[in-house]
Amino acid sequence: MSDTEIEALRRRVAELEAENAHLRLHNQEPKPQAHSDANGDLGLSLAEYRRYGRQMIVPEFGSLPAQLKLKNARILVVGAGGLGCPALLYLATAGIGTIGIVDNDIVEHSNLHRQVLHTTARVGMLKCESAKTYLNQLNPHVRVELHTVRLSNENSFDIIGAYDLVVDCTDTPATRYLINDVSVLSGKPIVSGSGVTTHGQLSILNFGNSGPCYRCFYPQPPKPESVCTCGDSGVFGPAIGLTGVMLAIETIKVLTGHYDTCFAPFLLLYSAYPPSLRSFKMRGRKTDCAVCGAEPTITKEIIESGAVDYHVFCGSVSYNVVAAEERLSAVDAHRLLNTNKRALLIDVRPKEQYLICNIANSQNIEWERTLSRADSIEQYFPPDFRDCDPILVICRYGNDSRHALRRLKDVLRYRNVYDVVGGVDGWSKDIDPLLPQY
Repeated sequence: MSDTEIEALRRRVAELEAENAHLRLHNQEPKPQAHSDANGDLGLSLAEYRRYGRQMIVPEFGSLPAQLKLKNARILVVGAGGLGCPALLYLATAGIGTIGIVDNDIVEHSNLHRQVLHTTARVGMLKCESAKTYLNQLNPHVRVELHTVRLSNENSFDIIGAYDLVVDCTDTPATRYLINDVSVLSGKPIVSGSGVTTHGQLSILNFGNSGPCYRCFYPQPPKPESVCTCGDSGVFGPAIGLTGVMLAIETIKVLTGHYDTCFAPFLLLYSAYPPSLRSFKMRGRKTDCAVCGAEPTITKEIIESGAVDYHVFCGSVSYNVVAAEERLSAVDAHRLLNTNKRALLIDVRPKEQYLICNIANSQNIEWERTLSRADSIEQYFPPDFRDCDPILVICRYGNDSRHALRRLKDVLRYRNVYDVVGGVDGWSKDIDPLLPQY
């Protein structure tokens, strides 16, 4: 064994001895006497009094009874992403007794600018595990339970049924409707939030098992093409973080009884550009709601049987609009551009993305703002461009470019148009590794 290996072992032994000493000291601390109020709730340890004291003396919070309610609460946070991370951080520091986390995704580099529980060192780790690691270090008095699965018709009742309240931090309509239906049928309130770009919103649903639910607000899902995602539209971290913090505030207010005598349905909207925070009154529970109305058509049995297909209900954007012969791989597209100098490469990404990185000699004609509604785009072409010259269309991942191809061929009547498979992201992988992936 080398001297280096021996020295490494000695350091490891020293670390373990220090850890054991800390544990022995912790175990020798006097056990606090359990305080019990009229409701039989367990009290706080002396360490918890020190930790939460400045929270408990805030008049609006509710003193020791409110803190005990938090300690005895079991909440489920669905999603440990841009909304879930700041919500979890403040819910844990506030002293929630048990926090369950549902997320089967892994930490990626693109998450780190806004998902504040995760670190560079934990890229590739399950978000649940990463969040638990952080929260355990932040507050050892909180129990963190993990559900590294995707909520489904089959498992949602078992998971949600084990908690007192659900914090919905998801980003897909199908999951929102599933969480709503199961929570209503299980008698659980929901604190629901969403956010994208520079905007966020939140509301409290199924409060007291009598307030309106998500279906009361939105009986029909949004059109699939209108749903924005962080990957497509971008996300401003602080704006989403603020929304997540507000989710934690409203969760604490529900758990501590603040709304027991004064709840009125509301929708809270936040915008960072320009800064604004607005609250709107919302209508109450609808008598004809499919899940919480007088004669519901959605039941636990129907959901668990799979008769309600949430993905079909919410729909999806179809990208199967391009024939195989109308598509080129990045390699073939690169070859065509090099061999045919009359070929034109159109990048249909938003200009903000085009400015981040672009392929040499490409022309930026935005799909959403320009190409999707333009009657003519000749002004963007070289003066000597001919209708028969090849046009290659590229976007970020190869989705919008397919719709752009259809418009160029079917509406604007260009004949020789090709979609570049995989978009700029694929081009970076297959042609130019120095082209940033973002």
